[in-house]
Amino acid sequence: MVMLTQSITRNSWLLALFAVVTTLLISGTYLLTRERISEQKRLAEEKALLEIVPRDRHDNSMLDDVIPVGSDAAGLGLRQDMRIYRARRGGEVIAAIIPVTAPDGYTGAIELIVGVNADGSVAGVRALSHKETPGLGDKVDIKKSDWILGFNGRSLDNPAPAAWAVKKDKGVFDQFTGATITPRAVVAATLRALQYAGANDTVLFERTADAPAAGEK
Repeated sequence: MVMLTQSITRNSWLLALFAVVTTLLISGTYLLTRERISEQKRLAEEKALLEIVPRDRHDNSMLDDVIPVGSDAAGLGLRQDMRIYRARRGGEVIAAIIPVTAPDGYTGAIELIVGVNADGSVAGVRALSHKETPGLGDKVDIKKSDWILGFNGRSLDNPAPAAWAVKKDKGVFDQFTGATITPRAVVAATLRALQYAGANDTVLFERTADAPAAGEK
């Protein structure tokens, strides 16, 4: 009985020691890799922004020039608090990159970022995440198709809001062969991002009281 008790006690201490050593190893590994993981995430985030506003257009770090935007932001449909990134040149804001969600994709929500130039035109649009059907709806991904480049240079008056729709709905944007719901959702979300930029022009682009808003002469 005594030997059994001693054996149980010894095994308990061994298990406890094993748990402590394992915890220390895991903690040590996390501390060693945390900075590297954080840097990789930052680089991936920056890469997506640079696809919309290339380095030769700005001279600041967009990742460090942000405006918080909440899930209650009108028109953006965000599911959590996000950030708007700004590109500057010579201290002047030349573009803002706005997150927006298209909740009505064919197989779920489509997360987008929409770059808006200071003049109100689209600098670029990219899909960050989606679950659209391979070969059909996934053409919103720049890796699959150049369809999303069709937004470049568009604005609230090019075309007029009523024409911000796919051609099947009497708009100006192409739909995909065999898939209309996905491009329809992305077109609508991009329009909402432009409208948000227009409504928040002063804050996003640091306009002075007498400066013309985006799209004005």
